[in-house]
Amino acid sequence: MRAQCQCGQLTVELPGPSPAVVACHCIACQRRSGSPFGVLAYYPEDLLTVAGEGKRFERATDEGNRFETVFCPECGSTVYARTAKHPSMIGVAVGAIADPAFPAPVRSVWEESMHHWVTLPGEVQHFAKGRV
Repeated sequence: MRAQCQCGQLTVELPGPSPAVVACHCIACQRRSGSPFGVLAYYPEDLLTVAGEGKRFERATDEGNRFETVFCPECGSTVYARTAKHPSMIGVAVGAIADPAFPAPVRSVWEESMHHWVTLPGEVQHFAKGRV
């Protein structure tokens, strides 16, 4: 399984679907993704192979941690991210995987800023803010 940017320059080889798929509705993820929420599938870093050049953008989280987004410097697509809260994990953008059969989120965070018309199917854990 592979995630990649629009132009294909930045890629991440994945071992398969992840059981840890998170939809985040925070304002920062809305702006990062250009959509009402961002969805990342989390993997241990040592299970992934990253190829290509990525540009990094780091920001502070509301909890006081750091969140780093890695995107393609050519086409601008976000491909993966990491947080200081879980430094050994990488969150791969589900949209970069581009597989309609990829599992749905199991967790929905920062729902206090969720668009009123968004609903997530299935059994999802819901959190008004980040998960503790």
